[in-house]
Amino acid sequence: MAETILERVKKPGVLVADGSTGVMLQSMGLELGMAPEVWVLERPETIRELHRAYINAGSDFILTCTFGGTRLRLEDSELGNCTVEVNRRATELARAEAGEHVFVAGDIGPTGMLLDPLGELTYGAAVEAFAEQVTGLTEGGVDLLYIETMSDLREVQAAIEGARRVSDLPIFATMTFDTNGRTMMGTKPEDAAEALLGWGASVVGGNCGHAPEEMEGVISAMHTAFPDVPLIAKPNAGLPKLVDGVAVYDIEPEAMARYAKRYVELGAKIVGGCCGSTPAHLAAIVQAVKG
Repeated sequence: MAETILERVKKPGVLVADGSTGVMLQSMGLELGMAPEVWVLERPETIRELHRAYINAGSDFILTCTFGGTRLRLEDSELGNCTVEVNRRATELARAEAGEHVFVAGDIGPTGMLLDPLGELTYGAAVEAFAEQVTGLTEGGVDLLYIETMSDLREVQAAIEGARRVSDLPIFATMTFDTNGRTMMGTKPEDAAEALLGWGASVVGGNCGHAPEEMEGVISAMHTAFPDVPLIAKPNAGLPKLVDGVAVYDIEPEAMARYAKRYVELGAKIVGGCCGSTPAHLAAIVQAVKG
């Protein structure tokens, strides 16, 4: 790349991320309950097709198919011993489609376990799991690390610490907030932003959630507290319902585009979509914020 992602973020204008991975892959035949990472090894061309669709829609950066890419989650699919390989290969697939004009973000999701004392996962074990995942992502050639859909600040801290053990790449981090404007653990957006920035994230924000309108409060609160920090808004496309075994979300592309424009007005630098967002949603967002 001729410039780094942080250099691009500092320039005028809005960046557009991509949309859903899991729901889109389900629409392409992935069975409910199957980890998308399985297809990184078994159906790599389908993963590339998904990346290509978002790039054609206008995404400035795409996320690797590694949301569940820690050993702790891959063990459910009997891929635990392939953790580094899965993450490296997923990055290579995204890199092959991104070329020289689209950034590749190494996607890091939650472990799916509660940290002690609420659960059995120790902080040290979480750090080690994230470090192993980031090893594969960096070997594959990601441009940045993208920690997302977190509810527990300690888990984000573990992910950042793990990442920093093996990589000095820029870190973007987003948390998920509920209808009360707090994470599942009760953290407010401005407090989340303060913690994430203090641990070394360069760009912060919110993703997922129940409805796009809730993201307005998240971005507003973070921007008020940290007006000079680049923020991300990447909400779900509404709420899902099952249609022929596939989750279908109720927010149309044009509505998502209006929300994206509102996020930018409130201070977001990067917008995109999470669960249920399709290339059509992203194309509409690109038109709305870049025109």
